[in-house]
Amino acid sequence: MLRLLGGQYRFCDGVKRRSFLQIGGLAVGGLAFPQLLQRESHAATGLSHKSVIMVYLSGGLAHQDTFDLKPAAPTEIRGEFNPISTNVPGIEYGELLPKLAAVADKCSIVRSVVGQRDEHSSFQSLTGYPMPEVQRDRLPHFGSVVAKVEGATDPLTPPFIDLFPTMQHRPYNSTGAGYLGSAYHQVRADGEDLASMKLRYVDPPQFTSRQELLTALDRFRRRADRTGLDEVAENYQRAFEVLTSSKLVEALDVEKEDPALRERYGKGSPKHLGDGAPLWNDQLLIARRLVEAGVRVVTVAYGFWDTHGNNFGHLRTHLPTFDAGLSALVQDLSDRGLSDDVTLVVWGEFGRTPKINDNAGRDHWAPVQSALFAGGGMPAGQVIGSTDSTAAYAEDRPIHYRDVLATVYHNLGINPHSYVRDVNDRPVLILPETARPIPELVT
Repeated sequence: MLRLLGGQYRFCDGVKRRSFLQIGGLAVGGLAFPQLLQRESHAATGLSHKSVIMVYLSGGLAHQDTFDLKPAAPTEIRGEFNPISTNVPGIEYGELLPKLAAVADKCSIVRSVVGQRDEHSSFQSLTGYPMPEVQRDRLPHFGSVVAKVEGATDPLTPPFIDLFPTMQHRPYNSTGAGYLGSAYHQVRADGEDLASMKLRYVDPPQFTSRQELLTALDRFRRRADRTGLDEVAENYQRAFEVLTSSKLVEALDVEKEDPALRERYGKGSPKHLGDGAPLWNDQLLIARRLVEAGVRVVTVAYGFWDTHGNNFGHLRTHLPTFDAGLSALVQDLSDRGLSDDVTLVVWGEFGRTPKINDNAGRDHWAPVQSALFAGGGMPAGQVIGSTDSTAAYAEDRPIHYRDVLATVYHNLGINPHSYVRDVNDRPVLILPETARPIPELVT
C-alpha cells in the first residue's frame, strides 16, 4: 500500500485486486479518499477562509521610539527620535518608520496594552497566559486552538505553520498544542516538519511507475467489468495529482515573486540577532504566501528588541528593515484583496522603560506596550488608547493583552469564550470571560 508523509513510501509487490481497492480507503489527515477528493476540489475553487499572521517581536520593542513618542518629555525619557506625520491627519509615528506612516490609514495602533508580566517569553502573546501557567497546565498555542476548532482548509495544507526559528533564549520559542494533543501541534519551519510537507522521499519516476501499474490493473479490470470504472479512473488520476501537488512548497519559495515586490519588502537576514530572532523579511512574504495557500495561522518571530544598551543605535540600524517589511506586508494584503480575511498583529512581550539607563538603553517595562493591527476587516486609520506623559502607564482605554487574542479569535469566527475538548475529551475554556474583542476593532 502507499504510505504518505511518513518515513517510507511503497507499493506491495504482488498487487492483488484487494490491494488495488485499498487505495480507495487512502487517508490523509484523517480524511478518507472520497473526502480528500471533495476537499481538494473545494480548495481548487479558491474559497475564502479567515486567517491570521502574528508577528512576535522577541525581546520587546521600545514603544516610546516607534508608535508612542513623547517629544515634550524630559531628555532622559523622550529619547533621540522625533515624531513624523502619517497619512492620517493627527496620527504620528516615529521618524524611523516613514513607510509605515504612509500606510497608517490601513493600520490601527493600540498604545495601551496592559496586563503582561515582566517575562522574557513569547508565551503571553501566543497563549494568553504567563509561562509558569502554560508549563504547569499545558496550555496551548492559539494556533493549535484554531487548528482544533477550524481544522484545515485543505487536506494537504496544515492549518497552523510556525515560522519561528529555534532561538537561543528558549522561552522566546513558541509553545505547542499542550492539552489538545500532538495532532494539533504546529508545523515548524525550522527543521524536518517543513520538509515533511513535501513528498520528499518519493521522486516523480516512482510515482510514474506506480501510476502505470494502476493503469495496467485498471485496464485488466475494465476487460472484466466495465461498470462504473470511468469514475474510478478519474478518481485515481486526481489522487495522483493531489499526492504530487506542491502548493505549499510553492508558497515557501519567495523566488517566484515579482522582483519588484521582493524589493519593496526588503531582505533583512536569516542570521539571528542576539539570542532572539532574525530580522528576515522573506518570512513576512512567506507568511502572506502561506495564508493564500490555505494556512489559517502563521506565526513569525521577527527581530530582537531587548535593548538594555545602545537602544538608539540598535533601532537606527534595524528599524528601517522593520519599516520596509511590515509596510510592504500591510500594502500587499490590501493590494491582493486580503484585508478582509487576513488579520495582522505585531507585538512583543512588553514595552521598554520610560527612563533611559546609563548604557543608553531601555530596560524591560511590563506595565504597557503598543501593538499594531491591520486587515481582518477591522476599522483602520486610528489610534486606540493612550499613555501618560512619559509613556509609562495607560492613561486612557487600557486594553488587556488577552483582549488582543480575543480579537484574533473573533476575526477567525471563533468565540473566545467557547470550549475546546482536550486530549482526554474534557471541555476547557479558550479564554477567560474577562477577555473581550477590542470594540474599536470589531465591525
